[in-house]
Amino acid sequence: AFLTGHTTGPSLNNDKLYKFAYSAEVYVDRVKASLQKSAGYRISSGVDVNLLWRNPDNDDDQLIKITIKDVKVENVNERPDAKNIFKGRSTEKIIGKEYLEALQRPIVIELVRGKVKTFYSYQNEPGFTQNIKRGLASLFQLQLHSGSSREVDISGKCNTTYHVRQDQVTKIKDLDSCEIERKGFTSHNRILDVGTKATSATVYVLEDSFIKSIKAEENFVFVLNYRRKTGAKIISKQRLELKSVQAGMGLIAAKQVAGVIKTLDPNYVAIPLEAEPVKSECKKCPSLSEHWQSIREHMHPDKLSKPEAAKNFLSFIQNIRKATKEDILKIIKSENKDFLPQVVDAVTSAQTPESLEAILEFLDFKDASTFILQERFLYACGFASHPSETLLKSLTEKFKGDVASEEIRETLVIVMGALIRKLCDREGCKLPAVVEAKRLILNRLEKAKKDDNVQMYLLALKNALLPEAIPLLLKYAESGEGPISSLAATALQRYDPSFLTKEVKETMNRIYHQTRKVHEKTVRTTAAAIILNSNPSYMEVKNILLSIGELPMEMNKYMLSMIQDILHFEMPSSKTVRQVLKDMRTHNYDRFSKTGSSSAYTGYITRGPDVSSTYSLDILYSGSGILRRSNMNIHVFDRNTELHAIQVVIEAQGLESIIAATPDEGEENLDSFAGMSAILFDFQLRPVTFFQGYGDLMSKMLSATGDPMNVVKGLVLLTDFLQEFQLQSGPTASAEFMGGLAIDISGGMEFSLWYRESKTNVKNRVAIFVAGNTEVDSFFVKTGMETTLEAETALDFISTVQFSQYPFLVCMQMDRVDSPFRTHMTKYESLPSGRRYTARRGKAATLAGNEYPLHQENSNMCKKVFGSKSDSAGSWF
Repeated sequence: AFLTGHTTGPSLNNDKLYKFAYSAEVYVDRVKASLQKSAGYRISSGVDVNLLWRNPDNDDDQLIKITIKDVKVENVNERPDAKNIFKGRSTEKIIGKEYLEALQRPIVIELVRGKVKTFYSYQNEPGFTQNIKRGLASLFQLQLHSGSSREVDISGKCNTTYHVRQDQVTKIKDLDSCEIERKGFTSHNRILDVGTKATSATVYVLEDSFIKSIKAEENFVFVLNYRRKTGAKIISKQRLELKSVQAGMGLIAAKQVAGVIKTLDPNYVAIPLEAEPVKSECKKCPSLSEHWQSIREHMHPDKLSKPEAAKNFLSFIQNIRKATKEDILKIIKSENKDFLPQVVDAVTSAQTPESLEAILEFLDFKDASTFILQERFLYACGFASHPSETLLKSLTEKFKGDVASEEIRETLVIVMGALIRKLCDREGCKLPAVVEAKRLILNRLEKAKKDDNVQMYLLALKNALLPEAIPLLLKYAESGEGPISSLAATALQRYDPSFLTKEVKETMNRIYHQTRKVHEKTVRTTAAAIILNSNPSYMEVKNILLSIGELPMEMNKYMLSMIQDILHFEMPSSKTVRQVLKDMRTHNYDRFSKTGSSSAYTGYITRGPDVSSTYSLDILYSGSGILRRSNMNIHVFDRNTELHAIQVVIEAQGLESIIAATPDEGEENLDSFAGMSAILFDFQLRPVTFFQGYGDLMSKMLSATGDPMNVVKGLVLLTDFLQEFQLQSGPTASAEFMGGLAIDISGGMEFSLWYRESKTNVKNRVAIFVAGNTEVDSFFVKTGMETTLEAETALDFISTVQFSQYPFLVCMQMDRVDSPFRTHMTKYESLPSGRRYTARRGKAATLAGNEYPLHQENSNMCKKVFGSKSDSAGSWF
């Protein structure tokens, strides 16, 4: 082992020249792939090391000179000449003459107890050669006793652990702990994000108290959380091996380090050992307007539900992120009304200070004629993957100012709610802009006099999900009128059950059992759902079950269906429900044989190793057979997180007068109304009204075309992940994953008085495109892997009701069309001269269409509805 007494770091012998062979390799590939076919490159060289000075007062303080020689750049794997981009090129040609000269200029390090105290090099050297030298210098840092400490090297200041066993030392660096300036961001929801793992280990073999060999390896792995097959890895390896020890120069006599450096070369300066940011310039990249012209045709409104639209949306965002405010404004101002909404989607999704300034300068909220663009801008803000405090501040200022359109004013505050939640989720709840926006919404809700205002602030809270808003929501749920009480209850339903205190549950029980006042069915059923979803007690479940049979006709059937769904889908409260059902008083035939057409059902869309998704469909009618509420949900979840991907709710009330039927108890004075409300990726959109009031209803019925109303259409940036990181061997690397969604959701409601039939239809058209690029940039060579994934599908939900008899017939259908699915992967190596090697592979498949099974009762009804249909063919109205 070490015979040098008190030395705690490696020690060099005087007058010796240590000659090493050095290599640094980089590999990029799919996560599970073997390295034999990876893209990458190797830099190899000789390294000469000699001792310049040893502190006369401290043997453990040494000044060492390190020189890189005979540099070679080559493929990391054997390749035929035709596929070798380095073939026939000298190192000078590949790296460039001045860079090669800079790389071969010696560096000097001061080692104190094995740690690099100072790193000396030349001031104006190119960053990338300086980083290669820093990577080499960092290898010489080691301690000869086991233990952990925070160390500074090329990766920044990191937690480092040493394990020493005789002549072998293993150094483990925790890369997640490194403090270094890095660019990057992640997506807001974990399911839509990218999982990362980074490791670093170096093994030293020592001989005669100095280094015999070093092997270092870093691994970086990136996988899409919702499809772990899509991912990439970067592996960086360094090797240093002692080849010979020769006679060398004598030591420089001096008391202090400064004297030695001055004697050696007065141009040496002490510079930080941690890497400096380096980015190679793009020489042949198109300008923003050139790029827009090349993709423009794919952005036409008619092509928006195609993967090609999502793909070009992503590449456009990437270019906007590099653009100036002036470049962005030039495109916005020159585009026509068909394409402008898509440009607004992309500019807003870019989320750079320049893009925000450009769009805010262009949009005039005092002008109602640009309503569509203002709405698209606001929705893109609501979907923002990593919103800034500045964005929330800008929207709050707009909200306080003049807004021409009342609907835009509502949307503004609803989006402010979504941004509050996203910023709070990232420890930003105490930021001044967040505090101000929260105060504004809560104060104005307390003072609101008009129902419309109350509704808009409740919708904002439905997005913000502030714990401090719960008491206000309870007040409106219990004492508000119909729609307001219903909205407050659905807002409470979105909170995590851990926030639902004893007080919340007591209020929900009072609403459901109507202890203080009569409530509408929609509010009562929501209250029941909240109770049953938040760890209900035995008595709570028992009281709900005992109420079935005493409720209005269709509500009996709905509650029964909800209980059966909890059992069939094994929901968390199913154990308690089963216990209660052992009691014959609650579980009797009379209670469980209620007729009606309302129902609730949950089923799986997919069950996979990474994520699973469920759909739920519940539908509540009034006693006369007219729809009160239909609610379709799709949830995606993994082991730790849940994402509310889609919710489409259609609500109707007060329509009994059309068919001369009697309204249910407590619903005699309801105004005629039908509308639709949607949640998309955890973000509640502004609800859409089909008609309001009897007059509006009659005029729409008489002119009904049955055309669905558009609820949301546009391009959404779902996955937005960028991480730039430093490799220990010197180059910088980056992983970027973006997922874009082109979406078109519409819904409609039609009546035929002639056939006494009504129909609701919700169409969801979506296309997704995901692009990942993992790259190592060494300035003179780039290597990486691009991976893409695309899919398109359409999901239709139709419910048909025939109310010519009781119980009326209801048929619900949920269909998905054939869905094409394609993946591609390209590995590449390229030189600035344009020489490039690529290897591609791809796969395509089609997911067969599917009609999702609902409960057996529904299937039986559909047979009846479509059986009776054939007798009465004819058009609607």
